[in-house]
Amino acid sequence: MRTHHLPNYLRAHRKRSGLSQDDIAYLLGHRTAAHLSRFERFRRSPGFRLALALWVIFQLPPHELFRGEYHKVERVIRQRAKRLATRLAAKSQDERTLRKVAFLNKIGSRGHSR
Repeated sequence: MRTHHLPNYLRAHRKRSGLSQDDIAYLLGHRTAAHLSRFERFRRSPGFRLALALWVIFQLPPHELFRGEYHKVERVIRQRAKRLATRLAAKSQDERTLRKVAFLNKIGSRGHSR
């Protein structure tokens, strides 16, 4: 997935740590730094395991290291939550549905909390 328009702070945090791409690649279990370079150059988005590994290394959660990707995902989820709440509310007004709608409305109304 190409994400060149989404900022990430991986390179900045790596440089601040003093570690090279090869050092981080070693910690991640990769033979070369090419894998890490793809993330730093916005050529790929991190998978779950990589995001967790980078959290361990830098002590920063993925939504901080990959802020642009996080905001993109957040925006899509908020839009979908609003649409789903509207659809459910139109279908039924039973207690279970109202709980769902209330939960979805919370998701839909959250700002950039991170």
